[in-house]
Amino acid sequence: MPVPSSSVKLTILGGGGFRVPLVYGALLGDHAEGRVSRVTLYDTDADRLTAVARVLEEQGRGIADAPAVVVTTDLDEALRGADFVFSAIRVGGLAGRAADERVALDEGVLGQETVGAGGIAYGLRTVPVAIDLARRIARLAPHAWVINFTNPAGLVTEAMSRHLGDRVIGICDSPVGLGRRIARVLGADPDRAWIDYAGLNHLGWVRGLYVDGRDELPRLLADPKLLESFEQGRLFGAELLRSLGAIPNEYLHYYYFNRETVRAYRNAEQTRGAFLRDHQEGFYARMREPGTPALDTWNRSRAEREATYMAESREVAGAGERQESDLESGGYEQVALALMRAVARNERTCLILNVRNRTALAALDADAVVEVPCLVDANGAHPVAVSPLPYHAVGLVTAVKAVERAVLEAAESGSRAAAVRAFSLHPLVDSVTVARRLADRYTEVHPGLAYLDRP
Repeated sequence: MPVPSSSVKLTILGGGGFRVPLVYGALLGDHAEGRVSRVTLYDTDADRLTAVARVLEEQGRGIADAPAVVVTTDLDEALRGADFVFSAIRVGGLAGRAADERVALDEGVLGQETVGAGGIAYGLRTVPVAIDLARRIARLAPHAWVINFTNPAGLVTEAMSRHLGDRVIGICDSPVGLGRRIARVLGADPDRAWIDYAGLNHLGWVRGLYVDGRDELPRLLADPKLLESFEQGRLFGAELLRSLGAIPNEYLHYYYFNRETVRAYRNAEQTRGAFLRDHQEGFYARMREPGTPALDTWNRSRAEREATYMAESREVAGAGERQESDLESGGYEQVALALMRAVARNERTCLILNVRNRTALAALDADAVVEVPCLVDANGAHPVAVSPLPYHAVGLVTAVKAVERAVLEAAESGSRAAAVRAFSLHPLVDSVTVARRLADRYTEVHPGLAYLDRP
């Protein structure tokens, strides 16, 4: 059933996060019946909540029906009465991400926050918190829909789904952004194109792009100049893309060019996580100064952040600086808004989402969370059956899903052996000995992993 339209309430967990104004900006553009009328920001950091609330206040000036904003550091208070809960937490903060990257690079393996050893470490400390949140939501807001953007998004969504079922849906802007770029390159309207996309979060491929029932992707793959006119084409190169017969999500660059990317990360002055840590600390410090123009300061900081996205991978590929067309994200805030509208008003739509598989991907079981096109209505998101993945994709998807399942086991049981297995099974960790050292080192640097003390 649709959410009652009189007063739709959204709670944002991680409400002091840097990207929250993107969500509020999307809400400000929605003036239809059944729109979100109240936004509750929850965070453990009161200073960050204050900073973000100032940005939102400036965003909403002059807009008569701007959603009311409430801030709180009381989790139970934030959850009670919520119709939608947007989860965007970062356990350990950006300092934790920077540590994840550095520990992995010291072992000669990738430490990116969602891919490889770094993603496993992030998952191991995030999943227990996400499970606690899911249980609390089930108790305090049992009718709420949970939209998960907490990374690693697919893994965290699967952990929460064990307690919330299909009422938790994961979102990511990467597949949407990729599909829209491909559509524009082909001269098609992105809003009219059907994107045949399948895989896991940060591990998927566009296998077709249909306009009026015709697949336009072969035309793109046949034109090397056209292929290298957009960001993913420059990252992967026309030769590889034509060989694959598909356009990979940008995160697959870490798999296809792993050795070169690790070298670039190790040679960089600082890791991405360290850059973001320092960058955002600077933003929040400026926001504590009286008279700081909140919205202008946030806009400048956001532009700097987006321009440096995946800088090491672009360096490896010789792709140069990001072009203006590349700086437009897939708009995770627009995906979240479209998802909420579809559920609250029964405005049926199609979105690429992270949901329980059912029978969408034959290589995985029904409860595995996958990233595929979904039909969305008042009853939630329903995955669309997609064509079978080619063997090269099946190998990566099933291997990474086995890693995710080992992380879930470790998080639920406290088993160090399961954590070591997660590291050792990952395609980007090339040694069980390295896996053991990673588990030991991450446990040393992250107090939140002290639970991994059982055999």
